[in-house]
Amino acid sequence: MTLAIFFGCTFIAFGPALGLFLFTIARDPLRVIVLIAGTFFWLVALLLSSLIWFSVKASDPQDEPLQKGLLIFGVMFSVLLQEAFHFLYYKLLRKAIEGLVALSKDGCSPISIQQMAYSKCYAEQPGRAGHVAGVGFGLMSGAFSMINLLADALGPGTVGIHGDSQLYFLTSAFMTMVLIFLHTFWGILFFHGCEYWRWWEITAVIIMHLAVSGSMFCNLLYMGSLVPSYLLTATTATWAYLLSGGSAQNLRCFLLCLRSRASPQLES
Repeated sequence: MTLAIFFGCTFIAFGPALGLFLFTIARDPLRVIVLIAGTFFWLVALLLSSLIWFSVKASDPQDEPLQKGLLIFGVMFSVLLQEAFHFLYYKLLRKAIEGLVALSKDGCSPISIQQMAYSKCYAEQPGRAGHVAGVGFGLMSGAFSMINLLADALGPGTVGIHGDSQLYFLTSAFMTMVLIFLHTFWGILFFHGCEYWRWWEITAVIIMHLAVSGSMFCNLLYMGSLVPSYLLTATTATWAYLLSGGSAQNLRCFLLCLRSRASPQLES
């Protein structure tokens, strides 16, 4: 039973992200490099957040209100630090593009900021979604969110044997999955705001990140934060789709193409 919980939660949490990586990133070496760089920036942000946390944690451990306040402060500070490194990551990619232009013979970069992070569909490589920056942040965030839980899921022990919720691991897996998606969409919005100097988009990303992280402190039930998080994911996905050049007409054409491909198979 513990092995089934382990593999089930692993595939729920990381299966969609693995699909994104295999179908949209793995074939392009430049995108893989950008993905690895994104994970590195997230790790540096986590390291600095950990240093701040351990410096403020050295207080009275018996004071529960103080400890809860410090925990909330640590989470909010970590979110702000992640977004600060998100901006530094964008600046690094911008410098890399300028360097590639300077080295190229025709004065053009082989890849643009749009293609790295949030691009519209482009003629040379149609259908390749540009979400590499956000996927890098999301994968590393999800890995650190679930690694200890997955280790505990292997046992020994039975979830809920003392009357607690039996949905703890399952809920955590679904929450990790949605956080990876949110990081992906936030990466699109954040880089779009930086590229076109739309600071309200950057501010919206920071507010949404703080809201999702803060909702977990109001989570009396394990599933309490799932519904608003998934609703926010749907809204953010729509926003990111429109910023990436998508439209209702494009979506309708895509569905019609799928239907036309499926029809001959059914007839045969």
